[in-house]
Amino acid sequence: MSSRAGNSLNRKRVEQLLKAVGSERGKDAEQVEFTEYDWRKPHYFSSDQLVRLDGFASVAAQAMTKRFSEFCRARYDVRIASITQHFAGEYIEKSSESEQKDYFVPFGTAADSASGLIGMPEKTAGAWTRQLLGDSESQDDSKRDLSSLEESLLLDLTSALIEAFSESSPTCSFSLTGDIIKGRMPLDLSATDVLCRISFDVKKADSEEGAAAYLIIPCRELALVVGKTVATAGEFSANEVSRAILDHLQEMTVTVTAQLDSTTLTFEEVMNLQVNDMLLLDKSVDEPIELIVEGKAVFGARPAKSGGKYAAVIGAMLDGDTA
Repeated sequence: MSSRAGNSLNRKRVEQLLKAVGSERGKDAEQVEFTEYDWRKPHYFSSDQLVRLDGFASVAAQAMTKRFSEFCRARYDVRIASITQHFAGEYIEKSSESEQKDYFVPFGTAADSASGLIGMPEKTAGAWTRQLLGDSESQDDSKRDLSSLEESLLLDLTSALIEAFSESSPTCSFSLTGDIIKGRMPLDLSATDVLCRISFDVKKADSEEGAAAYLIIPCRELALVVGKTVATAGEFSANEVSRAILDHLQEMTVTVTAQLDSTTLTFEEVMNLQVNDMLLLDKSVDEPIELIVEGKAVFGARPAKSGGKYAAVIGAMLDGDTA
């Protein structure tokens, strides 16, 4: 540490230290590729299952393209925009805070129980009804409520889209379960349920502007589509219970801290600290740093940067005495 009471670090020495930190070893670490993993977000599907889900969604988009074109008597194209996973509690809370009042069409595997929905912003609902009526020249008046005729036409169209989506996999059997609802999501969910949102755009062949819509489905309803095994109610084996516990553990949040080193200062030295002073640690720049998981040193690592962010390249797992 540079101090007014002791040996100070001059500018040359500081530059030497900074140069040592930015040595060739550090440059190599900049090229490290990594995938960010947010433990606070749901990970119901594995990476392989997400690939299968993308494939299913692409097939469904082609089937929905055909149905939409048939209904509107013109050529349309349905494209998948994104597929995301959300905890129901957080998703519903954000949706309720939005000033946008979407239209919802519920569907499910049983006639009296909705397990999913098609959602449409007001602008999309208005655009689709104008297309169904053959009135493409009218100005956008999406803020007004739909008439009974418009709701009926929109319900027929979305019912056909639901059937097309369902028929894209032999494991799906969705059908319409209710009327159009505006502003209130018609699903009975718990906060910890994991939802899959499949956002898509519908664009007329000769138009540059599309209409956005989305499907909301509990991930468990798509488990068979992607080859994920879901346990049925009843007795469970010890292996099934262990696997379920591990699945829940994998969703828990864990704090990971990259710690360079620590040092001890006297109270006087702390009082003398000023801006641009440098604290010298006992550890050499060539020694690995520690990754602290929930208060315990678990991994050795070396500092790096990637994508404009600080990073840590994980080395060996520390032995039990250290951890």
